[in-house]
Amino acid sequence: MKDVRMTDEHAAEATPAPQTPPASPPASGLPEDVIPVIPVRNLVQFPGVVLPVTVGRARSVAAAQEAARTERPVGILLQRDEAVEDPTGADMHRVGTTASILRYVTTPDGSHHLVCQGQQRFRIVEWVPGHPFMAARVEMVEESDTATPEVMARFLNLRNEAVEALQLLPQAPQELLAAVQALESPGELADMTASYMDLKPAEKQEVLETIDLPERLDKVGGLLARRIEVLRLSRDLRERTREAMDERQREYLLREQLRAIQKELGEADEGRQAEIGELQDAIAKAGMPLDVREHAEKELRRLERMPEAAAEYSMVRSYLDWLIEMPWDRRSESRIDIAEARRILDEDHYGLEKVKRRILEFLAVRKLNPEGRSPILCFVGPPGVGKTSLGQSIARATGRAFARVSLGGVHDESEIRGHRRTYVGALPGNIVQAIRKAGTRDCVLMLDEMDKLGQGFHGDPSAALLEVLDPEQNATFRDHYLGVPFDLSKVMFIATANMLDTIPGPLRDRMEVIELSGYTEDEKLEIAKRYLLARQLAANGLTADQLEIPDDTLRAIIRDHTREAGNRQLERLIGAVGRYAAVRIAEGEVERMRVEPADLTAILGPPRFENDVAMRTSVPGVATGLAWTPVGGDILFIEASRFSGSGRLILTGQLGEVMKESAQAALSLVKSRVKDLGLDPEGLDRFDIHIHVPAGAIPKDGPSAGVAIFTALVSLLSGRCIRSDTAMTGEISLRGLVLPVGGIREKVVAAQRAGLKTVMLPARNRKDFDDIPAAVRERLSFVWLERVDDAVRAALVSEPSVEAAERKAG
Repeated sequence: MKDVRMTDEHAAEATPAPQTPPASPPASGLPEDVIPVIPVRNLVQFPGVVLPVTVGRARSVAAAQEAARTERPVGILLQRDEAVEDPTGADMHRVGTTASILRYVTTPDGSHHLVCQGQQRFRIVEWVPGHPFMAARVEMVEESDTATPEVMARFLNLRNEAVEALQLLPQAPQELLAAVQALESPGELADMTASYMDLKPAEKQEVLETIDLPERLDKVGGLLARRIEVLRLSRDLRERTREAMDERQREYLLREQLRAIQKELGEADEGRQAEIGELQDAIAKAGMPLDVREHAEKELRRLERMPEAAAEYSMVRSYLDWLIEMPWDRRSESRIDIAEARRILDEDHYGLEKVKRRILEFLAVRKLNPEGRSPILCFVGPPGVGKTSLGQSIARATGRAFARVSLGGVHDESEIRGHRRTYVGALPGNIVQAIRKAGTRDCVLMLDEMDKLGQGFHGDPSAALLEVLDPEQNATFRDHYLGVPFDLSKVMFIATANMLDTIPGPLRDRMEVIELSGYTEDEKLEIAKRYLLARQLAANGLTADQLEIPDDTLRAIIRDHTREAGNRQLERLIGAVGRYAAVRIAEGEVERMRVEPADLTAILGPPRFENDVAMRTSVPGVATGLAWTPVGGDILFIEASRFSGSGRLILTGQLGEVMKESAQAALSLVKSRVKDLGLDPEGLDRFDIHIHVPAGAIPKDGPSAGVAIFTALVSLLSGRCIRSDTAMTGEISLRGLVLPVGGIREKVVAAQRAGLKTVMLPARNRKDFDDIPAAVRERLSFVWLERVDDAVRAALVSEPSVEAAERKAG
């Protein structure tokens, strides 16, 4: 309920002293059933209620002056739409209230103020035109005020509710309370209650148009009951607020007394008090969750009571600093632009289409679902292929801060979860430290070298990472040092590894693995031209005009001086060329330099790698195999030799158990198919066979050399050489089947890099054909092997070598 002073344009500020109504034109003479009407925007006049009204429109002023001059009642009628400035009869409600003008005041600023007392409801019969004001023919609405039992019951209930509502108001006028208690007419009580209630004009108009008394009492009673509930809630809120204010005032007084006591004892420190105040303000502005803030304030109170000389003082102070500086609610302000992200990724990295597509997919999903979980990506590939720099490009493309945590050699669980504060020199774990350094809770956090995690007696760090990398758990990650949960669900984690084998299965299961293979020669050339050359020119203080390295020279460096999956050694060699040119230019020997392929021997030395495939496969018993290594694909040679003996199998070259079993299976398969292969069945029992895989210092294992070992044995025993431009891979079974193997892309790239022309692959690896770079596919011929017989037909030359023929003849 409220004191209503609403007008057709503005609320009246005050009720001025009565004045004589202004002079008006001569009466136009209205019939008895025609009254002047004042349209109002936001008030409803009820019978028996006195309301102030301010009029400003010319027609409303004319109506008020006509009523005041002729001492006739005026009709107060609500507009349907308050935005209408010049209403007509169609814009007005049909039911209003006649009112007598008790006072008419014109102020010096030209405003017209009325004090009107409602008399009786009326209903519009028709509008009467031809007057300078709105006039209408009306019929008065007769209201029944018979005190039936049901009316009296509603009346008493409404009066009790009205009294309760007034008592709930913080500053209810006692006169209004006494007037409500003194009312004996149910109709008057309903009208007065509706008039003073805080209702919308439309709701008041609905009450005005309700003529039936019991229905009107029910309607007003229902509206008042809802208002009472609101008032009760408001009262409870005021009381709770007052109690909280009283508690804060009490705490303030106690603190002031404590400061006074400390000052008397000589323990007051204005600087420390200022420091405590700064910490209190920082905690309030840090955006901590409620439970974390309560914990921080508790620690602050401990710090305030603690002497500065106490050993624990600096520990608590450092802990509060960590809590305050954590980005509890700070997020990156970035707008996701897919086209711009694609441009950045293409600008920073050549190739890697699968990786770029996955990053753009993440950005598209985040744009459509901003509150979704961030993915946990794991880039697996050999060194130097751009795993770490990809993380920086992702941060740049997404507009996020970038942080990196190196996990190589970490063997303590506390490096991940932090140390408990009971230890001297305790600190949070690397995860929390990196997020604090990034400054946002949705940064890109790179976990580098995950496959090199260690394990010691202090716990298993890979087990601690399970919670960090689990989207279902990391929203409440608890660092041992902080001791409170921190939400990691918005962090975009990117892990890198050279191999998956050393990553525990549960940890690997939480990540989306994306494999990055080694680069082809063409890709390395493009990377060198776009990135490496410019970087090394800048590092050595040179410009593109001073040093020119053409494509032929770059290819010679790639082919003859490097053999790697990535580009690190290639960049070092380009840097060596740049330093050589820098020396000559600095000495004034030349002003600019162009490095040709023939110049590389003087700069880098003789070629480190040469094509020795033809030389090493020119004799029977030597096959070229393909291998996968953590640093990319490579070729290996299988050498077989025989000499007089008792049929033994000798294996050398630091072979693993699986590879030894492959060699034994290949020999067994050869013995079982002696006649089909056209070999001497008795010769195998009179000779020992020695299988050697060169580079004996390097451990070798895996089943994929089975086809190469089998082919080398057939070549040895038949005296037929294996084609020098052919390499092969595949596992064999004792039934002569060629089984699929892994690492096809890396192996084929290594074959092309070594200058081979034909690659023999298991037929069941056709599904991996599309993963091989198009440039490599165009330069190689592929033979698909179903059985070992296919390998023998494709790999061995048709005639025995001269040496083998002479040995056989002798």
